[in-house]
Amino acid sequence: MPQLKTNLAKLDPVWAQIRGEAEEAVKAEPLLGGLVHACILHHNSIEKALAYRISTKLASSEMSEQILREICDEAYGADESLAMSARADIVAVYDRDPACHRFLQPILFFKGFQAVQGYRISNWLWREGHKDLAYFFQMRSSEAFGIDIHPGARIGKGIMIDHAHSIVIGETAVVGDNVSMLHSVTLGGTGKEEEDRHPKIGDGVLIGAGAKVLGNIKVGNCSRIAAGSVVLEDIPAKKTVAGVPARIVGEAGCATPSQTMNQVIERGFDD
Repeated sequence: MPQLKTNLAKLDPVWAQIRGEAEEAVKAEPLLGGLVHACILHHNSIEKALAYRISTKLASSEMSEQILREICDEAYGADESLAMSARADIVAVYDRDPACHRFLQPILFFKGFQAVQGYRISNWLWREGHKDLAYFFQMRSSEAFGIDIHPGARIGKGIMIDHAHSIVIGETAVVGDNVSMLHSVTLGGTGKEEEDRHPKIGDGVLIGAGAKVLGNIKVGNCSRIAAGSVVLEDIPAKKTVAGVPARIVGEAGCATPSQTMNQVIERGFDD
């Protein structure tokens, strides 16, 4: 058994860490043993654990857990990038959210992480041509988590959505790698146009709570959008914007705002 654990840690260090934490959690809180065993310890891979967790959260009288789990298993088997992105998301949440102390927490408890993984399955279905099934996943994620991500949106890896209530991401939105956003963020359109109508968010961007980014505009890499801002125009890379409508108020303040999570606008920026 020790050799097996060593090999697992080398092959998949994120999953090895999650299983180790799960074993400790059962010892520390026996009343959660059933949940932890069902979600983590009964599975031999992170793909199986994610498929189980997503299917249990999204199951309803309209679509059983078994059917949803088969869909998730097929998706993870067909596209290894889904689980790789999930691993990056777990590490991102652990690194950036001060309330996250273990890799185990996002899978078990954090609806932002869970909703993003549900989106990743719906996006795979969308790309495979199963659009009605993709819409079902979107609907159930919205009902279960209060987060509405269109399956046609393109979202990178290393995503952290903190608190995660009332997130809306539209069909033609693009979100780069290593983006962080807080609750009530909208990446929306500006009217009834049906073509490319949603924002393009670069890598390493930090989007504050309640910010609205509207229209087919570009937000440059490693920029910051202050809480409550309404962004209607392109933002250059490495800038901070604030206000309604948002305007540039200074530099981003660091090389990686989405990782430092510093949302304070320092004095000395242009009036």
